[in-house]
Amino acid sequence: MTAAEPAATTRRSARRAAQQAAVVPLSRGARLRRLAAQGAVLGVVVGATSAFTVLHKEVTVDVDGRAVVVEGFGRTVGDVLAGADIDVSERDLVAPAPSEPAVRGGQIVVRHARQIDVEVDGSEQTVWTTALTVGEAVDNLGLRDSDVRLSASRGESLGRETIRVSTQKTIHLAVDGQIIDGVSSSATVRDALKDIGLVLEEGDHVSVPLDATAVDGLVVLVTRASSTGETVTEAVPFETQEVEDPTLVKGTTKVKTAGKAGLRTSTYELQVVNGVVVGRTLLTSVVTTEPVAQVVRVGTAELPDPSVVAVEPGTAQAIGKELAAARGWGDDQFACLLSLWNKESGWRVTAENKSSGAYGIPQALPGSKMASAGADWQTSASTQITWGLGYIAGRYGDPCGAWAHSEAKGWY
Repeated sequence: MTAAEPAATTRRSARRAAQQAAVVPLSRGARLRRLAAQGAVLGVVVGATSAFTVLHKEVTVDVDGRAVVVEGFGRTVGDVLAGADIDVSERDLVAPAPSEPAVRGGQIVVRHARQIDVEVDGSEQTVWTTALTVGEAVDNLGLRDSDVRLSASRGESLGRETIRVSTQKTIHLAVDGQIIDGVSSSATVRDALKDIGLVLEEGDHVSVPLDATAVDGLVVLVTRASSTGETVTEAVPFETQEVEDPTLVKGTTKVKTAGKAGLRTSTYELQVVNGVVVGRTLLTSVVTTEPVAQVVRVGTAELPDPSVVAVEPGTAQAIGKELAAARGWGDDQFACLLSLWNKESGWRVTAENKSSGAYGIPQALPGSKMASAGADWQTSASTQITWGLGYIAGRYGDPCGAWAHSEAKGWY
C-alpha cells in the first residue's frame, strides 16, 4: 500500500458517512418545523391567489345609456370605476353608490350630470339633471306628464335648446256676471281661454293681454262689447263633480275631465228713451252649447309602510332605489315601487308571463318596448328599471300612483 492509498480511503469513508447521515430520519420536531415552513409558503401563495380572485371583477357599466363591460380590480364600485377611468362627481348618479361593494357579474349605472335651461310657465331657470331625454328631465322636476305641455317630444335626447314647459293651472274667469274656474295646460292666455270654452266677440275687452303667459291663479276679467242688437251670446258656467278613486293615494286629487263653459244665446227687448237704452226685457234664452262638467278624482288608496325600504347593495332593488331617488322620489315612493315590482316580477330581470308576453322587472307588454331605453333590455336591470320608471312617471305620476292603481285594478 502506498502512502496515497490511506488518504483516498479516508476520503471515501467520509463520503459514505455523509451519505448515511443524509438518510437518517428526522426527529419529530424537525419534521414539524419543516411542514410549518412549507405551509407558510403555501399560505402566501393561496392568499395571493384568493386576493386576486376577490378583487378581480367583471361588471357591466351603463354610462349615460351606453353599456360597456369592464374588467378590473377593486372592492367597491368606486374602485372599479376608477380602474376603468370612468370619472364621476358628486352631482353624478351612480347606482349602486361608489362606497358599496362591487359584485362580480353585477351592473353599475352611471349618469353624468349636466346643466340645462328650462322655462316653466314663462319663468326661466337653469337646473342640473342626470336625465338622458326631455321626458326624464321634466319628470325629475316633479311634473306629471299628463298635466304639462312640452316644446319637444318626451323621447327626444337632451340638447342645448331650452325646454319650455307649460303646466296645468287654474284660471279664474270673470265674464257675463259670473266666475268660471277653469283648468288649462296652455302657455298663453288666448289658448287657455279657448280650453275653458270662452268665445270672444268682436270688441270684447280682456283685462290681460291675450298673448301673455298663462299662470296658475290668474284672474281674467272680460268686458263684453256694447251690443246694438237684441241678441247676445253669453257663457254658461260648468259644474265641478268629485268622485272617489281607489287608484289614487289619499290626499291627492286629479282632474279627470277638464270643465268647459257652454254658450247661451239670449234675445232681449230693449227700452229706448231719446236714443238711450234704459232697460231691456229677456224674451228668449237658448243654450246652444252645453257646458262640460269638470270631474275631479279624489284618492282613497292607502300607502305601503315607507319604513320597510332596506335593500341589499348591488341588487336590482338597490339600482331601482338610486334611480328613483334621482327622479326626486324618496323612501315613501320607493316603498310603493318595492311593493309594485315584488308583485309583478319579484324584481327578476328575466321574469316572463308566458300567456301575455309581459317581460322583465316592470313587466313591459310587450317586453320589446324597453328597447327604447337600451338594446340590452332583455338582460339589463338598469335598462329595464329606467324604462319602467319613465312609464310610471308618464302614466301615473309616481310609484305610489301606480301601486294604488295596481291594488285597485290588478294591473298597472
